[in-house]
Order: sequence, then structure tokens, then C-alpha cells
Amino acid sequence: MSSRRDFLKGALAATGAMVGAGATPVQARDTYTRPPEAMGLLYDATLCVGCKACMAACKEANNNPPEFNTVDKLWDTPLDTSGHTFNIIKMYRNGTMLEKDAEINGYAFMKTSCMHCADPSCVSACPVSAMTKDPVTGIVGYNPDKCIGCRYCVVACPFGIPKYQFDDPLGRIGKCELCRHRHKDGHYSACAEVCPTGATLFGRTEDLLAEAKRRLALKPGTVAKFPRGRLRPATEKMLQGQADGKGEKRRHGWRDEPDQIYEGTVGKYVQHVYGEKEYGGTQVLKLSAVPFEKVGMPDLPPYSSAATSETIQHTLYGGLLMPIAVLGALSWVAKRNVKPDDGEEG
Repeated sequence: MSSRRDFLKGALAATGAMVGAGATPVQARDTYTRPPEAMGLLYDATLCVGCKACMAACKEANNNPPEFNTVDKLWDTPLDTSGHTFNIIKMYRNGTMLEKDAEINGYAFMKTSCMHCADPSCVSACPVSAMTKDPVTGIVGYNPDKCIGCRYCVVACPFGIPKYQFDDPLGRIGKCELCRHRHKDGHYSACAEVCPTGATLFGRTEDLLAEAKRRLALKPGTVAKFPRGRLRPATEKMLQGQADGKGEKRRHGWRDEPDQIYEGTVGKYVQHVYGEKEYGGTQVLKLSAVPFEKVGMPDLPPYSSAATSETIQHTLYGGLLMPIAVLGALSWVAKRNVKPDDGEEG
């Protein structure tokens, strides 16, 4: 016990000496914001019917195997996101479960997948840049060729999204990347493409936020029109591309297709767009009639912990402050505990 106490005293003394010698404290940086053209999803739980077509489409688009949690193994039955399940629909249940989207004696659905944070902790925590955030689309991507399997991203994410594929001998992480590998072929997120009611909608995050607020302003119980698939304003710039030498527009990537419309009943929304401010903002936004904390969404501050953690790291390791302090403490403890030989004078 005394050795541990001596070590801590030495570390504090060495650190104090370094600070006193003129170490410059690092100021906390601001939380990063979403890129102007950030792409994302809007999930409206009141429109979700729990068909799980989005889950099946996600599996197919990402070549992920089924996961079985039943004895018969007749179909894909994951209980949560995993290294092979990037998107899942969970269910809130209360009492008699007679009314959809009712907090009491009702039930509701909630989509769980990567939120594509404006300032993602997984990217900040990754020591080898295997996790990256696209500066234009804002999509949080993963490069398995760089990954060393440390799983810092797993620990860092406040939503518990990146998952380790323990059955892979190379050690890979699995997570939603908004189907970015399909964009070059004119497709967008598979979960939004197949959603029959528009509960999952793809588009530019700012357009999705405007659509979410439009829905919050609608009168509950009335019939309204909801866009399906993707929002046209969200992809218009990408459709047009850059002007060529002839003054024409090169149309590439995203498919030029008419907007799809679903007519449904307006729900009794909680007057809040989840993801607008949480954790500094996310590119996946959510609407619900049941309080978000009851459908599994964490209550997070309006700033990312990445800004705080990076500040701490830079403070401790800037100018080799912490390594020198620890080395000094170890040297102090070692010298204190060295006993002179019998032939040496005390």
C-alpha cells in the first residue's frame, strides 16, 4: 500500500514540476458541426409498422449472414445490432399494448443503427484512422484494412453501435455506413429504399430536419402526405454534378426518379427532433410519440465527449508531460526502495 501511495505522490510531484516549468494548458475545442451537405436518415416511429423490411434490405445490401436466436432457425432473428446486424427495429411495450404509439397500455417501434454523429467519438478514439468521417457527406465510414481490433470505437460510442465481429479471425468492426458502397450505382440507403410507409427517409440532413419540423406542426389525427424513399431537394445537387466544357450537366450517381408519397395519419408526436442537438447533433434524426428515453434513446448533452476526451489527452501527453511525469515517479520510487548492500555504507 505504501508503495502505491509513494508512486502516486511521486507522479503528482513530477506533474506539478512539469506544470511549474511552463507547460502550456490545452484549451477545450468546440464540438464539430455537421457538414452543410451531410446526408442522413429521418426515422418516424409513428409511421413504422414493424415490418422489418429495412432489416432484411440492410442484410442483403451488406452481404451479412442471418443471426438466429430461436431454436427452429427459420429466419433472421437478431436481438440487437451486432457485427453482422447493422440495423434493427426494437419494440416498446407497456401494459395491455392495445394502442400503437401510446406510452400507457401501448406499444411503439424504434430503429437502432449508426447515428452518424457530427463529432463522432468512434472517429476520435480510433488510433489508426480506421474510423473516418467524410468531410462532404458526413458519413462515418470504416476501413477494415487499417483496423487493429483495439475496439476503442466500441467503448467510445454513446449509442453502442460499432460491434466487433468475434467470429472473424482478422477482427473486423460492423456498423451502418448509410450504404455508401451503393451510391456510385445510383442507390441510397437500402433501409429507406424499401420502407413502405416512409418511416425511414433518406436525404440531406438539413432537409430532413425541415421535414421533421413540418410533421411536428401537423395536427394529430389528421391525414397527411409523407415522402417515401428520399427527399428530392436532398440529392438535386448530387444529381447535377459539375458542369462540363459544353455547359451541360453531368448526371451521375443518384437515380433521377419521382418522389414517392405515402398518405397516413399524423401521430401525437413528442415535440422534439431527436438528433438535432443531442451529442452535438447527428445526421440520423428521429420522431416518436413515446418519450425517447422509454424507447431506448440515451439522454445526451448537446456536445460530444470527443471534444473533452481529446482535450484531456492533449493536456496529459502534450510536450510528453504525462510520460515524463510517470517516468520521474517510477525513478523516484525505485530509488527510494533500493537497499544498500551489506558491504556499503548507509
